Amino acid sequence: MNYKESFIKFMVDCGVLTFGEFTLKSGRIAPYFINCGNYKTGAQLAKLGEYYAECIKANDIQVDTLFGPAYKGIPLAVSAVVALSNKYGIDVSYCFDRKEAKDHGEGGMFVGKELRDGERVVIIDDVMTSGKALRESMPKLMTAADVNVTGMVITVDRMEKGTGDLSAVQEVKRDFGVIVYPIVTMEDIIDAIKKEIVPGKEYLDKMLAYREKYGVK
Repeated sequence: MNYKESFIKFMVDCGVLTFGEFTLKSGRIAPYFINCGNYKTGAQLAKLGEYYAECIKANDIQVDTLFGPAYKGIPLAVSAVVALSNKYGIDVSYCFDRKEAKDHGEGGMFVGKELRDGERVVIIDDVMTSGKALRESMPKLMTAADVNVTGMVITVDRMEKGTGDLSAVQEVKRDFGVIVYPIVTMEDIIDAIKKEIVPGKEYLDKMLAYREKYGVK
């Protein structure tokens, strides 16, 4: 298995990727569901960080600091920065934002690396649904310093239409010029089912129909 196929199996084994019938926040009835809250152990988080690191390395994303948007992005950025160091010998910094600025002690909106002008920042998050995390993060980052956001890494690109004809990933590229790098895509998941790398062949027709109805290229 390549690292994408291995990651899909990892998600299924962790109960993060499941198949069935799920009503999404959008009201759509989906044949699959991704719940990143089901990563619960140290071993799972360490492995997850390795997949983020491999995606960064495979795509040659230039980075000085990983940024994890509070709150879900914090453990993801920490696991990824550790994995980059342990697996590839790439030592980069990390930081995350506070939901509310600290008004005592050292103060400030960020914890971790103090951002500098020209710093190459990669945003780490789980699954992009609407692009909200990036839209909220960009003004915070730019207020801190004139940083260069060289990309965003997420676990899964649903490749699904948002309010218009574009996906959230495509909208982010259009609006901010930021490339989103998913570890895997919806099409990768469909291929993994076809190859029987993961169970779910009984849902394959529904997956294909859902992709046909809501998907983007």
